[in-house]
Amino acid sequence: MTTTTDLRVLLVVGSVRDDRRGHLVADWVRDRLAEHGGLEVDVADLRDVTLPASLDGSGDTAAWRARIDAADAVVVVTPEYNHGYPGYLKTAIDSAYDEWRGKTVGFASYGGTAGGARAVEQLRPVFAEVHTHTVRDQVVLPNIWELIDDQGVLDASRAEAPAKAMLEQLVWWGTALRTARRADVAA
Repeated sequence: MTTTTDLRVLLVVGSVRDDRRGHLVADWVRDRLAEHGGLEVDVADLRDVTLPASLDGSGDTAAWRARIDAADAVVVVTPEYNHGYPGYLKTAIDSAYDEWRGKTVGFASYGGTAGGARAVEQLRPVFAEVHTHTVRDQVVLPNIWELIDDQGVLDASRAEAPAKAMLEQLVWWGTALRTARRADVAA
């Protein structure tokens, strides 16, 4: 049950590729969010969101903007592709502007040896440009294929401590920024 104090978290699955592993990481992050309590989680799989490259407002753009607007905080699950982040994730970010303002953003990344860290480092200035605050700690899952068993189950137990640290920062900043946004509206 959602209460007025629940922090609304938008969990974004940033890859749309057929062979992606992002849904496994997102499920793991969602479980960490659920264990925390006091959070209302909206999982947004970009594979299910149609955003036009022209950014003309067609497709699911209005609904996507509304989901961002409703969130107090965002967690982006992103792979690292060619030392960067997915192009469709950039389209999703650029499809909104004012809706991002005053939100906090955390990251859970995965990939090869760098575990998506290079993708996150490129995303931080993008999110700064849309007036968000990104939390310092992040979840990094290097060599993701080694963490998935034969049944397709992700074992990210080694990331429990970083996830806890990221989540604590996300909740603190998300709550503080929600209070600030509400005070700004009331003024």
